[in-house]
Amino acid sequence: MMSYDKRVDVAGSEKHLPPRCERIGDVDGSSLISVTVVLRRTGNQPAVSQGLIPHASRQEFSQKLGADPQDVQAVEQFAHHHHLSVAEASLEKRRVVLRGTAQNLSDAFGTTLAHYKDNATNQTFRGRSGALSVPEELKDIVVAILGLDNRQAAFAHFRVISAARANTSFSTVDLATLYNFPKGLNGKGQTIGIVELGGGYRTSDLRKYFRGVNVTTPSVTPVSVDGGANTPGQAADGEVELDIEVAGTVAPGAHIAVYFAPNTDQGFVDAITDAVHDAARKPSVISISWGAPEDSWTQQARTAMNAALQDAATLNVTVTVASGDNGSTDGAGDGKLHVDFPSSSPFALACGGTTLQASGHQITSETVWNQTAANEGATGGGVSNSFALPSYQLKTGVPKNPQTSFVGRGVPDVAGVADPTTGYKVVVDGQNSVIGGTSAVAPLWAGLIALINQKLGSPVGFLQPKLYGLTKPVLNDITAGNNDDSRLGSYSAKAGWDPCTGLGSPNGSALLSALTTSSTAKA
Repeated sequence: MMSYDKRVDVAGSEKHLPPRCERIGDVDGSSLISVTVVLRRTGNQPAVSQGLIPHASRQEFSQKLGADPQDVQAVEQFAHHHHLSVAEASLEKRRVVLRGTAQNLSDAFGTTLAHYKDNATNQTFRGRSGALSVPEELKDIVVAILGLDNRQAAFAHFRVISAARANTSFSTVDLATLYNFPKGLNGKGQTIGIVELGGGYRTSDLRKYFRGVNVTTPSVTPVSVDGGANTPGQAADGEVELDIEVAGTVAPGAHIAVYFAPNTDQGFVDAITDAVHDAARKPSVISISWGAPEDSWTQQARTAMNAALQDAATLNVTVTVASGDNGSTDGAGDGKLHVDFPSSSPFALACGGTTLQASGHQITSETVWNQTAANEGATGGGVSNSFALPSYQLKTGVPKNPQTSFVGRGVPDVAGVADPTTGYKVVVDGQNSVIGGTSAVAPLWAGLIALINQKLGSPVGFLQPKLYGLTKPVLNDITAGNNDDSRLGSYSAKAGWDPCTGLGSPNGSALLSALTTSSTAKA
């Protein structure tokens, strides 16, 4: 029997209240709350190399890289001690979901909960400050405790513009041609997962959109995570319908599974985890268009989400992630350079943005998206302060972070048109719209990867080492522009990789050819 006499802080669990925040009331101690407890890998294995991922089947994953059953049992005993119920215990997800009263959960994890109002955003939330703690017996077992604080965690990276203000707009059918996506493929046999933290879609909108572009409406399934649901009628509808319409136009033969979760760190981590480990739908590629500045997350949340993305790499699932729409500062407002997370995870294929001009079926100009002067955003990108330079970027020329000198992960990896003034034609809430943002680039790349997976007959999975390892460039190198949004002058486009557009925008057929050659050579 464990004594639980001595307690220790959970590493990286420190939480701070926003600066313009006021306490507006107590949390009812009898109210019920569910929390996600993320556990270490079996045998406390460290994170695997960021360049060489040992693949595992879904069947063997829980034994090799899941949670240790004894660790799960230890958490369950702790829960019983504090009168908490176990709503879920998953070895492969390394997750135990506990449910109990606010008072019992506060006692269990050594914190005090209250209701707050963020006067800067006018949002109210259940919050906490300081670190969480657990008994010493659980010190090495628990990686993260998520869900006690339910403030908004991320932002959708899309920008709506009126048709009158759009200089040019493209249908995704046009973009597939301009970006030389391989012909004769439709993504059949693939599942594209899409993570959403709000909003929803209407089937009538999807029918109207796909009928308008003369593409068969794909099969779409909403999946609930932590009580999230397809709830159209919100501002985030633009994000949800953009993602489905872009990915579905590129790969209409693929099944699309949309994982709806609450916009909290718990919801976001659980959504990615559920999508990655969805043994029923088995997505081979997942698209994420949400994020927030790296240092707005607790370390424990970053660690838990990065581990979920590592799981994706291990299971041969590609995850495309928008790099943000607020330039080199990521909209943090502190005059410092920031990159967006989860795009900054070394296991995410980070997607930056461009401004695109075309004539007929040919690209005439493609530059870094930066419309800051017109208040129309700029692509996110830069150098991480949280994740070290991954092995696949060692020979890429990623600079040190100009402000901290940290040798970090370079963001993004790839790019595509994102400027709303040269945006995507979509249908949202029954209306024809033009939308931009790196939110559109993530599903564009996800659709392309579904086509490539279909052609290769197996998923490309963790794409970055393969992409950076190609001996010849196969993308459209972007060499003009910058993503400076605060006169910091830090990042500009150049030949080869750069911290604005990565390795460049898609040349789909060339990429497929290179990956085919690479796969044949290894075989």
